[in-house]
Amino acid sequence: YDHDSTCVIASSQEARKFGIKCGTNIGEAKRMCPGLVVVGATPQLYKAYHEALREIAQGVLPEEKVHSIDEMSYRLIGDECRPATARALATQIKSEIHRRIGPYVTCSIGIAPNTFLAKIATEIEKPNGLVVLEPGDLPGRVSELKLTDLCGINTRMARRLNAAMIFTVKDLYGASSKDLRLAFGSIMGERWWYLLRGQEVTSKEEEPKSLSHSHVLPPELRNDKGVREVLVRLLQKASARLRAEDLWASTMHIHVIGKIKSWEQHLKLPPTQDTVTLNDHLFRAWEIRNFESPLQAGVCFANLRHAEHVTPSLFDPTVERAKLNNAVDSLNGRFGKNTVYVAGMKRAKDHATEKIAFNKTWLFQEGKGDNDWSTKAAELLGR
Repeated sequence: YDHDSTCVIASSQEARKFGIKCGTNIGEAKRMCPGLVVVGATPQLYKAYHEALREIAQGVLPEEKVHSIDEMSYRLIGDECRPATARALATQIKSEIHRRIGPYVTCSIGIAPNTFLAKIATEIEKPNGLVVLEPGDLPGRVSELKLTDLCGINTRMARRLNAAMIFTVKDLYGASSKDLRLAFGSIMGERWWYLLRGQEVTSKEEEPKSLSHSHVLPPELRNDKGVREVLVRLLQKASARLRAEDLWASTMHIHVIGKIKSWEQHLKLPPTQDTVTLNDHLFRAWEIRNFESPLQAGVCFANLRHAEHVTPSLFDPTVERAKLNNAVDSLNGRFGKNTVYVAGMKRAKDHATEKIAFNKTWLFQEGKGDNDWSTKAAELLGR
């Protein structure tokens, strides 16, 4: 959003020359670069390009896995594994993107013995790189990278590795699997030992642990009534997602980040996916709210379980309200988002739109046409 209290989620090559990067506060970015052009996020457009890029790449190679909105992996087999052939296939993907999408969308492609090293290879040459890592190139070709250049090592983990006398990528390769397990503090370190040497290590797909939505408050809603309306809006959206994914929550966390004082509540509740039940719990917690100069509000559901693992209380009305929830979801699905909504979020009903978070490639639809790029484009053109 183009509010000074929000932050940059992506910066252009030109903006980076002024020191602006992902996470920079918008107000600070404007001071760093007078005349900065701030463009609001359009997730629907990103999703449309994501699908177009996938279609192009799949015309060259079968897709193995989608990792995020801008990252996919492809498995090479047989003669495709020969470096010259692999490089030719990568070049073909790049050429097709340039021809069908245009010159302003480029990609870095990494080719390596496993997915982990292929991702590292994409970091060696940016933007628009093409790097082939063969077993004989290791660790030489990657030894010049910093620890934090490797996906999975943030600043905190780098400090932990430093404490174990691992300061460089070369040190990482020199450590034994046992040393890495101790340095990482988990079996993840041992997995890294194998990954760095080109072996593919699969990880178990985990069940969702939480579901959350937050919203940076626009100036007109930075007051007591506005915060309440936004929280009701977030609850309606999040509970609709629970029902769409057949999940029940038994923990709800509410938070309001304030410039002067913040507030949060951690609530235990009977397993539910019912909007009205969740609103009841919110309104009870709201009576003891204690924040000043609110900037952001959010809700998070945890202890999620699928329906077959839930035994609802006989005395809780959440099950009886299932027909009401289904009717509301059905009407919104047939006639459009916010055809039916809770009256308490009237001013905030068009806020808290869907975002594309880390490792997410889809956009939740709250109703017919919601988060469709053609619909969004028509809205923008109408303005």
